[in-house]
Amino acid sequence: MRFRQLDKITLIEPNVRIEAVRILRADEDYLADHFPKFPVMPGVLMLEAMYQASAWLVRSSEDFANSVVLLREARNVKYADFVEPGETLVVSADIIKQDERHTTLKAQGTVDGTTAVSGRLILERYPLAERYPTRASSEGYVRKILREEFEQLFQRDSAG
Repeated sequence: MRFRQLDKITLIEPNVRIEAVRILRADEDYLADHFPKFPVMPGVLMLEAMYQASAWLVRSSEDFANSVVLLREARNVKYADFVEPGETLVVSADIIKQDERHTTLKAQGTVDGTTAVSGRLILERYPLAERYPTRASSEGYVRKILREEFEQLFQRDSAG
């Protein structure tokens, strides 16, 4: 099962920065249990939103050359505030350094200008076929699906 933790990408500066938003809806299933009398977005989903934004920045900056972009490390993750139903988590990530295989980013999520979560993420990227040669034939399909999802999230005409 895949959970999309971003509603819209609002800005991309290739190889530099991304900004995206996530509006927490009151009807999300997990809020009934997290927590019954004080529903808030789980910290792990806040981290997931930062990872997803970072991965979209990496993919789009390389024109989807690497079909796999995964979270290798999350460092110095700090949770500073809650995200409650009806609030918008604004996620941003800036590339700090990059080599042929890894990208290090400084990421944060804010609500009304106040930091809710922040950390350093290290993403690893590679073509699917490189690690899984038997899946080489699905490489093109994976890239196609990723491009389609990216186009849903980042509509250039309305992004300003």
